[in-house]
Amino acid sequence: MNGRGIVSATITKLRGNKPRGEANRHARRATRRSFSFSQTIFICTLVFLFLPLFVLILYSFNSSKSMNWTGFSFIWYEQLFVNSRNLWRAFWNSMLIASTSAATATVLGTLGAIGVNWYRFRMRSYTQIVSFLPMVLPEIIIGVSLSVFFSGVGMRLGLLTIFIAHTTFNLPFVFLMVMARLDEFDFSIIEAAADLGATERQTLTKVTIPICMPGIVSGFLTAITISLEDFVITYFVAGPGSSTLPLYIYSAIRFGISPVINALSVVMILGTVLLTYLLRNFLKYIAAK
Repeated sequence: MNGRGIVSATITKLRGNKPRGEANRHARRATRRSFSFSQTIFICTLVFLFLPLFVLILYSFNSSKSMNWTGFSFIWYEQLFVNSRNLWRAFWNSMLIASTSAATATVLGTLGAIGVNWYRFRMRSYTQIVSFLPMVLPEIIIGVSLSVFFSGVGMRLGLLTIFIAHTTFNLPFVFLMVMARLDEFDFSIIEAAADLGATERQTLTKVTIPICMPGIVSGFLTAITISLEDFVITYFVAGPGSSTLPLYIYSAIRFGISPVINALSVVMILGTVLLTYLLRNFLKYIAAK
Protein backbone atom coordinates (compact mmCIF):
# COMPACT_ATOMS: atom_id res chain seq x y z
CA MET A 1 0.00 0.00 0.00
CA ASN A 2 1.40 3.36 -0.96
CA GLY A 3 1.53 6.42 1.29
CA ARG A 4 -1.64 7.93 -0.15
CA GLY A 5 -3.62 4.77 0.63
CA ILE A 6 -2.32 4.68 4.21
CA VAL A 7 -3.39 8.30 4.80
CA SER A 8 -6.85 7.63 3.33
CA ALA A 9 -7.33 4.53 5.51
CA THR A 10 -6.24 6.48 8.62
CA ILE A 11 -8.71 9.30 7.93
CA THR A 12 -11.51 6.77 7.42
CA LYS A 13 -10.77 5.14 10.78
CA LEU A 14 -10.70 8.49 12.55
CA ARG A 15 -14.05 9.49 11.07
CA GLY A 16 -15.69 6.22 12.15
CA ASN A 17 -18.92 4.85 10.82
CA LYS A 18 -20.98 7.97 10.32
CA PRO A 19 -24.49 7.90 8.87
CA ARG A 20 -24.77 8.53 5.20
CA GLY A 21 -27.44 9.74 2.84
CA GLU A 22 -30.81 10.71 4.38
CA ALA A 23 -29.75 9.68 7.89
CA ASN A 24 -26.66 11.89 7.64
CA ARG A 25 -28.77 14.90 6.61
CA HIS A 26 -31.17 14.37 9.53
CA ALA A 27 -28.25 14.07 11.93
CA ARG A 28 -26.67 17.33 10.70
CA ARG A 29 -30.05 19.06 10.85
CA ALA A 30 -30.65 17.91 14.45
CA THR A 31 -27.17 19.07 15.47
CA ARG A 32 -27.55 22.42 13.78
CA ARG A 33 -30.96 23.18 15.31
CA SER A 34 -30.86 22.78 19.08
CA PHE A 35 -34.49 23.99 19.41
CA SER A 36 -37.06 23.36 16.75
CA PHE A 37 -40.35 25.21 16.37
CA SER A 38 -42.31 22.33 17.88
CA GLN A 39 -40.02 22.20 20.91
CA THR A 40 -40.44 25.95 21.42
CA ILE A 41 -44.24 25.66 21.27
CA PHE A 42 -44.08 22.72 23.70
CA ILE A 43 -42.02 24.72 26.21
CA CYS A 44 -44.32 27.75 25.89
CA THR A 45 -47.34 25.51 26.50
CA LEU A 46 -45.77 24.05 29.63
CA VAL A 47 -44.98 27.53 30.94
CA PHE A 48 -48.53 28.67 30.18
CA LEU A 49 -50.02 25.69 32.04
CA PHE A 50 -47.75 25.56 35.09
CA LEU A 51 -46.89 29.21 35.71
CA PRO A 52 -50.30 29.92 37.36
CA LEU A 53 -49.69 26.98 39.70
CA PHE A 54 -46.35 28.41 40.79
CA VAL A 55 -47.99 31.80 41.37
CA LEU A 56 -50.74 30.15 43.42
CA ILE A 57 -48.19 28.25 45.52
CA LEU A 58 -46.16 31.41 46.07
CA TYR A 59 -49.09 33.54 47.22
CA SER A 60 -50.36 30.85 49.56
CA PHE A 61 -47.38 31.85 51.73
CA ASN A 62 -48.06 35.59 51.50
CA SER A 63 -48.79 37.18 54.85
CA SER A 64 -51.57 39.43 53.48
CA LYS A 65 -54.67 38.93 51.36
CA SER A 66 -53.56 41.40 48.71
CA MET A 67 -51.59 40.53 45.60
CA ASN A 68 -48.70 42.60 46.91
CA TRP A 69 -46.03 40.46 48.54
CA THR A 70 -45.67 41.55 52.17
CA GLY A 71 -43.75 38.65 53.68
CA PHE A 72 -43.49 34.89 54.08
CA SER A 73 -46.03 33.34 56.46
CA PHE A 74 -47.91 30.12 57.25
CA ILE A 75 -50.94 32.01 58.55
CA TRP A 76 -53.27 30.79 55.78
CA TYR A 77 -52.31 27.16 56.34
CA GLU A 78 -53.09 27.68 60.02
CA GLN A 79 -56.47 29.14 59.06
CA LEU A 80 -57.04 26.19 56.73
CA PHE A 81 -56.48 23.48 59.34
CA VAL A 82 -57.86 25.33 62.37
CA ASN A 83 -60.64 27.68 61.30
CA SER A 84 -62.16 26.44 58.02
CA ARG A 85 -64.89 24.01 59.03
CA ASN A 86 -67.25 24.90 56.16
CA LEU A 87 -64.46 24.59 53.62
CA TRP A 88 -63.51 21.12 54.84
CA ARG A 89 -67.16 20.07 54.87
CA ALA A 90 -67.43 21.05 51.21
CA PHE A 91 -64.14 19.28 50.48
CA TRP A 92 -65.26 16.01 52.07
CA ASN A 93 -68.62 16.26 50.28
CA SER A 94 -66.70 16.48 47.01
CA MET A 95 -64.50 13.53 47.95
CA LEU A 96 -67.52 11.44 48.93
CA ILE A 97 -69.41 12.23 45.72
CA ALA A 98 -66.30 11.73 43.55
CA SER A 99 -65.34 8.36 45.03
CA THR A 100 -68.84 6.87 45.09
CA SER A 101 -69.93 8.16 41.69
CA ALA A 102 -66.63 7.12 40.10
CA ALA A 103 -66.87 3.64 41.59
CA THR A 104 -70.48 3.22 40.44
CA ALA A 105 -69.70 4.58 36.97
CA THR A 106 -66.68 2.29 36.73
CA VAL A 107 -68.72 -0.83 37.53
CA LEU A 108 -71.58 0.08 35.19
CA GLY A 109 -69.29 1.36 32.43
CA THR A 110 -67.05 -1.71 32.56
CA LEU A 111 -69.93 -4.17 32.44
CA GLY A 112 -71.62 -2.14 29.71
CA ALA A 113 -68.47 -2.01 27.57
CA ILE A 114 -67.89 -5.75 27.96
CA GLY A 115 -71.52 -6.50 27.15
CA VAL A 116 -71.56 -4.30 24.04
CA ASN A 117 -68.24 -5.69 22.85
CA TRP A 118 -68.93 -9.30 23.78
CA TYR A 119 -72.51 -9.82 22.63
CA ARG A 120 -74.27 -9.14 19.35
CA PHE A 121 -77.80 -7.85 19.78
CA ARG A 122 -80.29 -5.59 18.06
CA MET A 123 -79.75 -1.82 18.52
CA ARG A 124 -76.14 -2.46 19.52
CA SER A 125 -74.73 0.40 17.44
CA TYR A 126 -77.42 2.79 18.69
CA THR A 127 -76.57 1.85 22.28
CA GLN A 128 -72.96 2.88 21.67
CA ILE A 129 -74.03 6.20 20.15
CA VAL A 130 -76.45 7.02 22.98
CA SER A 131 -73.85 6.16 25.61
CA PHE A 132 -71.56 8.90 24.27
CA LEU A 133 -74.21 11.65 24.31
CA PRO A 134 -73.31 13.01 27.80
CA MET A 135 -69.75 13.57 26.52
CA VAL A 136 -70.81 15.77 23.59
CA LEU A 137 -73.78 17.59 25.08
CA PRO A 138 -73.03 20.89 26.87
CA GLU A 139 -72.95 20.48 30.63
CA ILE A 140 -75.54 23.20 31.12
CA ILE A 141 -78.07 21.16 29.11
CA ILE A 142 -77.35 18.05 31.19
CA GLY A 143 -77.62 20.06 34.42
CA VAL A 144 -80.93 21.68 33.47
CA SER A 145 -82.45 18.41 32.22
CA LEU A 146 -81.45 16.55 35.38
CA SER A 147 -82.81 19.37 37.54
CA VAL A 148 -86.14 19.21 35.69
CA PHE A 149 -86.18 15.42 36.01
CA PHE A 150 -85.52 15.45 39.76
CA SER A 151 -88.19 18.11 40.21
CA GLY A 152 -90.65 16.08 38.13
CA VAL A 153 -90.19 12.90 40.16
CA GLY A 154 -90.31 14.84 43.44
CA MET A 155 -86.76 14.04 44.52
CA ARG A 156 -85.26 16.49 46.98
CA LEU A 157 -82.04 18.09 45.78
CA GLY A 158 -78.99 17.13 47.84
CA LEU A 159 -76.00 14.84 47.88
CA LEU A 160 -78.03 11.97 46.40
CA THR A 161 -79.02 13.97 43.32
CA ILE A 162 -75.40 15.14 42.89
CA PHE A 163 -74.29 11.51 43.09
CA ILE A 164 -76.78 10.45 40.42
CA ALA A 165 -75.83 13.35 38.15
CA HIS A 166 -72.09 12.72 38.45
CA THR A 167 -72.53 9.00 37.86
CA THR A 168 -74.52 9.73 34.72
CA PHE A 169 -71.89 12.14 33.45
CA ASN A 170 -68.90 9.92 34.33
CA LEU A 171 -70.32 6.75 32.83
CA PRO A 172 -69.44 7.46 29.16
CA PHE A 173 -65.79 8.21 30.01
CA VAL A 174 -65.33 4.85 31.70
CA PHE A 175 -67.23 3.14 28.89
CA LEU A 176 -64.97 4.72 26.27
CA MET A 177 -61.71 3.79 28.02
CA VAL A 178 -62.73 0.19 28.62
CA MET A 179 -63.95 -0.10 25.01
CA ALA A 180 -60.55 1.17 23.83
CA ARG A 181 -58.90 -1.58 25.86
CA LEU A 182 -61.29 -4.19 24.50
CA ASP A 183 -60.48 -3.16 20.92
CA GLU A 184 -56.97 -4.56 21.53
CA PHE A 185 -58.38 -7.70 23.13
CA ASP A 186 -57.37 -11.08 21.73
CA PHE A 187 -60.60 -13.08 21.78
CA SER A 188 -58.72 -16.30 21.21
CA ILE A 189 -57.99 -16.15 24.95
CA ILE A 190 -61.71 -16.43 25.67
CA GLU A 191 -61.98 -19.34 23.29
CA ALA A 192 -59.06 -21.01 25.05
CA ALA A 193 -60.74 -20.46 28.43
CA ALA A 194 -63.96 -22.01 27.10
CA ASP A 195 -62.03 -24.98 25.73
CA LEU A 196 -60.51 -25.49 29.17
CA GLY A 197 -63.96 -25.67 30.74
CA ALA A 198 -64.30 -22.14 32.16
CA THR A 199 -67.84 -20.85 32.60
CA GLU A 200 -68.90 -17.45 31.33
CA ARG A 201 -68.66 -15.99 34.83
CA GLN A 202 -65.20 -17.44 35.37
CA THR A 203 -64.06 -16.09 32.01
CA LEU A 204 -65.39 -12.65 32.95
CA THR A 205 -63.79 -12.48 36.41
CA LYS A 206 -60.51 -14.28 35.71
CA VAL A 207 -59.74 -13.40 32.09
CA THR A 208 -61.64 -10.41 30.72
CA ILE A 209 -61.61 -8.06 33.70
CA PRO A 210 -57.89 -8.58 34.56
CA ILE A 211 -56.93 -7.86 30.95
CA CYS A 212 -59.13 -4.75 30.93
CA MET A 213 -57.77 -3.53 34.27
CA PRO A 214 -55.57 -0.70 32.82
CA GLY A 215 -58.62 0.78 31.10
CA ILE A 216 -60.77 0.28 34.20
CA VAL A 217 -58.28 2.03 36.48
CA SER A 218 -57.80 4.86 33.97
CA GLY A 219 -61.56 5.31 33.72
CA PHE A 220 -61.94 5.34 37.50
CA LEU A 221 -59.24 8.00 37.96
CA THR A 222 -60.67 10.08 35.13
CA ALA A 223 -64.14 9.88 36.68
CA ILE A 224 -62.79 11.06 40.05
CA THR A 225 -61.04 14.00 38.41
CA ILE A 226 -64.11 15.04 36.43
CA SER A 227 -66.36 14.75 39.48
CA LEU A 228 -64.04 16.80 41.72
CA GLU A 229 -63.84 19.73 39.31
CA ASP A 230 -67.42 19.75 38.02
CA PHE A 231 -69.32 22.94 38.73
CA VAL A 232 -72.04 23.44 36.11
CA ILE A 233 -73.97 20.20 36.61
CA THR A 234 -73.49 20.33 40.37
CA TYR A 235 -74.84 23.87 40.49
CA PHE A 236 -78.20 22.76 39.04
CA VAL A 237 -78.69 19.61 41.12
CA ALA A 238 -77.29 20.69 44.52
CA GLY A 239 -79.58 21.55 47.39
CA PRO A 240 -79.23 23.27 50.76
CA GLY A 241 -76.45 21.81 52.87
CA SER A 242 -74.93 19.86 49.97
CA SER A 243 -72.28 22.30 48.83
CA THR A 244 -69.23 20.79 47.13
CA LEU A 245 -65.78 22.33 46.85
CA PRO A 246 -66.33 24.02 43.44
CA LEU A 247 -69.60 25.55 44.70
CA TYR A 248 -67.93 26.74 47.90
CA ILE A 249 -65.04 28.32 45.99
CA TYR A 250 -67.48 30.03 43.63
CA SER A 251 -69.40 31.47 46.57
CA ALA A 252 -66.18 32.61 48.27
CA ILE A 253 -64.74 34.24 45.14
CA ARG A 254 -67.68 36.65 44.97
CA PHE A 255 -66.29 38.26 48.13
CA GLY A 256 -62.66 38.13 46.97
CA ILE A 257 -60.15 35.33 46.58
CA SER A 258 -59.13 34.03 50.00
CA PRO A 259 -55.54 32.82 50.45
CA VAL A 260 -57.02 29.93 52.44
CA ILE A 261 -58.28 28.52 49.15
CA ASN A 262 -54.77 28.92 47.76
CA ALA A 263 -53.45 26.91 50.71
CA LEU A 264 -56.04 24.17 50.13
CA SER A 265 -55.11 24.11 46.44
CA VAL A 266 -51.45 23.55 47.35
CA VAL A 267 -52.44 20.69 49.67
CA MET A 268 -54.51 19.13 46.89
CA ILE A 269 -51.65 19.52 44.38
CA LEU A 270 -49.24 17.78 46.75
CA GLY A 271 -51.78 15.03 47.37
CA THR A 272 -52.31 14.55 43.63
CA VAL A 273 -48.55 14.37 42.97
CA LEU A 274 -48.11 11.85 45.78
CA LEU A 275 -51.03 9.72 44.57
CA THR A 276 -49.73 9.80 41.00
CA TYR A 277 -46.28 8.70 42.15
CA LEU A 278 -47.71 5.83 44.19
CA LEU A 279 -49.97 4.66 41.36
CA ARG A 280 -47.31 4.89 38.66
CA ASN A 281 -45.68 1.55 39.38
CA PHE A 282 -49.07 -0.07 39.94
CA LEU A 283 -50.35 1.10 36.54
CA LYS A 284 -47.14 -0.12 34.89
CA TYR A 285 -47.61 -3.50 36.58
CA ILE A 286 -51.19 -4.02 35.51
CA ALA A 287 -50.46 -2.71 31.99
CA ALA A 288 -47.71 -5.30 31.58
CA LYS A 289 -49.95 -8.20 32.58
